[in-house]
Amino acid sequence: MSPHAYASPRQRIEAECARRGRLAFVRGCAELILGEDGDPALIVVLGAGHAQHILDDGVPDDQEYWLRVWAARGLLWVWDDVGTDAIRQALDDPAWRVREMAAKVVARHQLGDLLPVVVVLRTDPVDRVRSAANRAVAALTRAGA
Repeated sequence: MSPHAYASPRQRIEAECARRGRLAFVRGCAELILGEDGDPALIVVLGAGHAQHILDDGVPDDQEYWLRVWAARGLLWVWDDVGTDAIRQALDDPAWRVREMAAKVVARHQLGDLLPVVVVLRTDPVDRVRSAANRAVAALTRAGA
């Protein structure tokens, strides 16, 4: 059984940051979001059992978006501004789960420069994306971003 089997995403991410360093972790997540080949070990940390399963079988085209979701979730817990361009791109991702997670990252880290992009997501066709965008806009507005 994987050592990550019972750890939460946050616990796995914190352990990985201790192992590889925060900046390297953020860069690895950003690369995944931007469509670059990722380190399989990082992917497993981010997505645990599901990640291992799809890596073992070869990532099907219709499941590839999970890599970007997991990478964005990694940036939810660990942030550095080197991830900004990746989150900007994620806010316009074709997969709604990626857009939703990116909006959550914007809210948590109060990325005011991305406010104009998040505002557009308030009219996204997917309710969960609209909700995350509304929360991000509210958080940024409260913070004066």
